[in-house]
Amino acid sequence: VQLQASGGGLVQAGGSLRLSCTASARFFSRYGMGWFRRSPGKEREFVSAISWNVEHTYYTPSMRGRLTISRDNAKNMVDLEIKSLKPEDTAVYFCAATPRAVVTWDDPLSYDYWGQGTQVTVSS
Repeated sequence: VQLQASGGGLVQAGGSLRLSCTASARFFSRYGMGWFRRSPGKEREFVSAISWNVEHTYYTPSMRGRLTISRDNAKNMVDLEIKSLKPEDTAVYFCAATPRAVVTWDDPLSYDYWGQGTQVTVSS
């Protein structure tokens, strides 16, 4: 499974971005998908996830209300919309995939496949 994240860039505080993750995988609809980020000097942290059948979505409490995750299984894509961006949202954002039936969604060890990330920089 190969994952490619895109949509990052430089944005002013208060703005919005829509990140996309495209997967090259057979049976993409069988994978749970997650987004993580790594800020300078910090550990990788969970941002959001969505189950294979779209029934369940998960968000980090610290960003709740500013995130919307969605997926289109026909296009092998997962999107993450981030609103009201803050300078502390500056990070490299990674998408990840898991084929597991039982997933701890906010644990990076639950994911088997990772993309290379897309840089999000929020200016104040």
